[in-house]
Amino acid sequence: MNKSSFFIVGQHAVIEALKNPERKVLRVFLTEESKKNIHRENPTKNILQNVKVFFKTKKELDNYTTKEQISHQGYIAEVEELYQPQLKEYIKNKNDLTLVCLDEVTDSRNIGSIIRSAASFQIDGLIVKERHFPNKSKLMYKSASGAIEYINIFKVSNINSTLKNLREKNFWIYGFDTRAKKKFTDVEWRGNNILLFGSEGFGMRKHTSKYADYFVKIDMSENVESLNISNCAAIVFHHLRSIKKNLD
Repeated sequence: MNKSSFFIVGQHAVIEALKNPERKVLRVFLTEESKKNIHRENPTKNILQNVKVFFKTKKELDNYTTKEQISHQGYIAEVEELYQPQLKEYIKNKNDLTLVCLDEVTDSRNIGSIIRSAASFQIDGLIVKERHFPNKSKLMYKSASGAIEYINIFKVSNINSTLKNLREKNFWIYGFDTRAKKKFTDVEWRGNNILLFGSEGFGMRKHTSKYADYFVKIDMSENVESLNISNCAAIVFHHLRSIKKNLD
C-alpha cells in the first residue's frame, strides 16, 4: 500500500470511484458475486479494465472493515485522493454559487451524508477545515455512497479567515441556527451564498458566527428540539435546488 493511498469500501463508493476518470484506483478486492454485479450494472463499459483485481471471500474482506464495523458489501478498493481545485481560483468570475461551509462538523457519517445530499442537489462545493476533515475515512466514503466523486471539496486552513475573504468577494453568509427568527425559506437566495452549519453538538462557534450576515432556521415543530445536521442540510439543499430550477 502506498503512503498516499487508502482503502474505501461499499458497492456505490467503489463503483463510482471506478467510473470516475479523475480517480486513481490502484487495486480492487471483490467477491465473485460483486464482480458479476459490476458487469451487470455496466454492460457497455468494462470499468475494471486497467485495474488490478483480486478476488476474495467475504470473510477475507471482513478483515479490512472489522475495526470500523462497516459492511463492505463485497467491494473494497485502494485509491488515491482526488485533485480538488483551490477555492480562490474556483470562484473567479462565477455568479450564483452556493457553497456549504462546515464549522467543526467532525462525524464521518454526517459528513458523508452531507456530501451525498450536496451532490444530489447540485451544491457547488463544500468548505471544510483541512485539519478536521476525515479525507481517508471508510465510513465517510460509505456514507457518501459514491457522491464524493461528484462534488468539489475545498479544504482550508482557517474557516474564519476564509469566510472573511468570501464576504469581501460579494458572498452572503447565512448561518443556520435553531434560535434564529427568520425562516430560511423566506430568503430569495440570489447571488453568491454560503450556507454555514455548526458542529453536531455545539453549533457554530461564537467567533465564527460573527462572519454570518444573517441567521436563519428551518421551520419545524416546537415539540422537536432539533434535527440531525445531515437531515437539516438535505432539507435546505433540496429547497435551494427547487428555487434554482424555477429560475432557469
